[in-house]
Amino acid sequence: MLKDTGERVIPENMKITNELLLEHIARYHFAAPYVHGRVLDFATGAGYGAHITAKKGKKRVSEVIGVDIDQEVVDYAQKTYYHPLTKYIQGDVTDPHLPDRLGQFDTILSFETIEHVEDEKQFLLNIYQLLKPGGTLVLSTPFGQGRGKPCGSPFHVHQLTIEEFKNLFHDYTEARFYYQKGALIEPDGFETNDHKPLGIVVCKK
Repeated sequence: MLKDTGERVIPENMKITNELLLEHIARYHFAAPYVHGRVLDFATGAGYGAHITAKKGKKRVSEVIGVDIDQEVVDYAQKTYYHPLTKYIQGDVTDPHLPDRLGQFDTILSFETIEHVEDEKQFLLNIYQLLKPGGTLVLSTPFGQGRGKPCGSPFHVHQLTIEEFKNLFHDYTEARFYYQKGALIEPDGFETNDHKPLGIVVCKK
């Protein structure tokens, strides 16, 4: 049994009504229509998202690579969420050699990762180099008080503001923004007075 760190989503250890689980699964289902070709699930965790991606995109996907820094998690994902299209490997999302090691991808998914990363610039550079021209990036993060400011989670370096998040993707030819609350994901511009706790971007390189 994989150890629960308090932040990691492990569906086998959670109730089906768990809001955190529903929220995480919703993002992979949201991303499914954008997924094609060779796919990277960057910071894949327990592997359930890569598995969803392979199952839902099997007619459009040639390969799904799930990368995680923790070898124990990689082993768990390979055992628990095996699929013929999916492979899990150990790797650091800020390793500058990762693009040479992995090659390029048609689609990159990275959900709830950037808030954990000290070297934000290298992480984003890796994503850009790993993505093929014309490829699609789907990335999410929770919002907070901003870069360099303390946040409520002991697992996060910080949590970006909406404006800081939107300013990360100017190098892409297209960036569309969405907001998530629970399992509900709405496009930017949808009129609501509700707090927007999470952001998702869909980018074209």
